This record gives sequence, structure tokens and C-alpha cells, in this order.
Amino acid sequence: MAKYRLILIFIVALLFLMGCVTIFDASAGELIDTKSHRSLWGAMLKQLAWGVAGVSIGAFCYRFGYQNFLKLSRPLLYAACVLLLMVFIPGIGISANGARRWVGLFGFSIQPSEFVKYIVPMYLISVLSNGKVQTRKEFYTVLAPVALALLLILLEPNNGTAFVISLTSGILILFLNIPVRFWIVPAACLVALSLLFAWKKGYVRARINTYLNPEQDIKGKGHQPHQAKIAAGSGGLFGLGLGKSMQKLSYLPEAQNDYIAAIYAEEFGLIGVFLLLSCYIVIGLIGLRIALFADGLQAQLLAGCIAFLFCFQACMNLGVVSGLLPSTGLNLPFFSQGGSSLIANLSGLGLLLNCSLPSQTSIPARKIVEFSL
Repeated sequence: MAKYRLILIFIVALLFLMGCVTIFDASAGELIDTKSHRSLWGAMLKQLAWGVAGVSIGAFCYRFGYQNFLKLSRPLLYAACVLLLMVFIPGIGISANGARRWVGLFGFSIQPSEFVKYIVPMYLISVLSNGKVQTRKEFYTVLAPVALALLLILLEPNNGTAFVISLTSGILILFLNIPVRFWIVPAACLVALSLLFAWKKGYVRARINTYLNPEQDIKGKGHQPHQAKIAAGSGGLFGLGLGKSMQKLSYLPEAQNDYIAAIYAEEFGLIGVFLLLSCYIVIGLIGLRIALFADGLQAQLLAGCIAFLFCFQACMNLGVVSGLLPSTGLNLPFFSQGGSSLIANLSGLGLLLNCSLPSQTSIPARKIVEFSL
């Protein structure tokens, strides 16, 4: 298993370095085009600083161990809910692009929802894997803080993250063999409320309309999706070459965030995109192997969830960039610019690596999944 851990670390480091180069390329090109006086190196140096912080926290997670985090998952979830509430407090919460997703603390801004992606699975695994939840009331009590966190994330709004957390939680509940009669009503209510929320919110309908017909609003909501497809298509097979992207010259604004893969595809072409996809496929396969051979049910479930989060977010982001999916607000793990996302994902990596270590557990591993009615 040691060689697989080394390969996983190497792939993540490769993605991060490729991302730093592309972030510098995209941000510097936009600054030159707009004749800004900000440092050309600022975005990349900031990402490197977040990377150092993320590696340090990820190493701590690896040393501290997933079992200790599972024990602390309930207070961690409560603390995350407090941070999600602070997002809406004037003077503390930070608003950008019509959303309130960040909290300003000690001169830094953090996005609590990025950490909730990993805290919620740990909480559910910790509480539900011991088989002590026997009644519908107990199950609903367990779900209450998760529902609160999801509601606060929806109110930010951050629909993409809420969807990822809901999907991960649903898959976990299936694998934890929770009787269908316990979760079918909450699941139906969640779907109904999500559809009602999407219908009532004009920006959601506008986003779907933009996805279906981006050319109808080229100068508005459809600008980034349209320019991203131009960038990806312009790369051809081998790309235009490093630093030769045209879309980064203010055609695709803030491309270093959610649409960074478009600039990468323009400069490195289909071959570069294949390399990028291969990296996430390898991450997924190694994560699956760790989950299959992990010691104990909890390690299996947590490793599987983390690997799923890495790969699913990558698929969602690349789907948006290619025009296959509507905008979700999810960035490319280890690649896109963003401190909170990078630290959360590197923390998840530390936990995934820890799950691959042999450990003693009272909950045996499961070979098959059984479903109860």
C-alpha cells in the first residue's frame, strides 16, 4: 500500500503545480490586458502560501488519525454550523458576486462550506456505523444538524456544494444499511424543497436558461460558459502553447477560479486535458483501492467518500467548462485558485492516506451491502 500512497501524493502534487502555473498564466494575462498595477505574481504566490498551509494541516490530519476525527465529528459539525451562520452577520460575512459564502477572520477569509463537505460524511459515519440508531426518531435526530448545515448553505446561496453534500450523504446512508422506511420521507422532502427553491429563485431559472441557450445572453450570464467553450475548442489536439491563451485577456474573467480548466485546455489541448483527466482517474482508483483494503467499516466508508468527493467535483467542474453541465460553482480540486477549497481537499487527502494504515477497530469491514426495508 505504501507505493500507492506515494503515487497518490505525487499525482496531487503534480495537479497543484500544474494549477499554480495556470493560475499565474491566467491572472497575469488579465492584469497585463487591463493594465493593472497589481503584482503579476500575487495570485500564484497566494496559492503557494495556501498550499503550504494545506500541506501542514493535511499532515496533521494524517498524524491525528481518522478515528480521532470521527470522535470529534459532532462538535466539528456544530462549529461548522456556527461559521455558516456567521456568513450572514454584517461585518463578518463577506459578500461577492451576489453570494455570502465567506467569513472574514483575523485578516483571512474562509469558506466554511468547503469543510462541511468532509465533516458531514465523518459525522454520519461516526453516528450511524455503530448500529445504535434503531428508530425513525433517532435517525431524524441524527439528520437534524446536517439539515441545518444544508439549509444555511442553500441560503448563501451555494447550490452546487449543497448538492454534493446531499448526494454524498445519500450514498452513505445506503451503504450504512439504514432501513428505507427511515430515509425515504426526508429524501422526498429534500427533493421537493430543492425543486421549489429552484423554481422560486429567479437566478436558478436564469442559470438553467443560460445553460440551455447561452447565446441568448452572451454579454451577461452566458458570457463565461460561451467563452470557456471557445477557449477549450481553440486548443485543438496539442494546444496553443504555454502562455499563448487568448481567452485569458479579459475574454474569460477570473478564469483562475471555476473556469481554469478552459485556459489549460486552450494552451495544452486535448493531450493536456487527457493528462488532467488521467490524474483524477488515478486518484479515484487509488482511493477505491484504499477503501477496499482498509481496516474496518469506518475506514472503508470514509476513504470511499473522500475519493468520491475528489473525483465527483472534478467531473462537475470539467462538465461545466465543456458546456455539458450548468454552472455549479464547484472548482477543480487541487488545481483551481482558492484557499479554503485547497486546505479542505488536502485535509481530506491526509485522512485518505491515514485510512490506508493498519488499525484496530471494533467494527469489522463489510464485504457486501444489504438493504433493509
